[in-house]
Amino acid sequence: MAVSATPPVLSPTSTPGAGSLFRPDPLYSSPAESPRGGSNGSAGGGGNNECKMVEVHGVKVASFTVDGQELICLPQVFDLFLKHLVGGLHTVYTKLKRLDICPVVCTVEQVRILRGLGAIQPGVNRCKLISRKDFEALYNDCTNARQVFLFVSRAVSVNQLQSFALR
Repeated sequence: MAVSATPPVLSPTSTPGAGSLFRPDPLYSSPAESPRGGSNGSAGGGGNNECKMVEVHGVKVASFTVDGQELICLPQVFDLFLKHLVGGLHTVYTKLKRLDICPVVCTVEQVRILRGLGAIQPGVNRCKLISRKDFEALYNDCTNARQVFLFVSRAVSVNQLQSFALR
């Protein structure tokens, strides 16, 4: 077997040959430019990476338009509006399931955009989007559940005090 004495020279402008070790297409392309396409229930597809800041309850929140519908960042609205009403994000997902609300999974590029805007924490690598209508249903459920909890806990406290006073 003959071996060439001089290795091939590659430059940024050279095109790799058929037997090359280098791939002709980039390893990563943004979902909007991806030649592979496809849909897996995520917010993928062309043109979905344009983020707008919209006002929700008087506060600016990050949103994307997916299939003609405005979707807002669920972790961001959780942090702004729901964190003090419920135990945690797990409780929110339980409520979403009970309310039959299915959030949309962000693409990698959308997560990067949200991190860059500060809508989600730097270490977060997954995120979900929710419609305004679904957020309002979730918010109402959280606030109503909180009111019922406070009412019941106050009633129990009053009953406990009355029974203690009768002793």
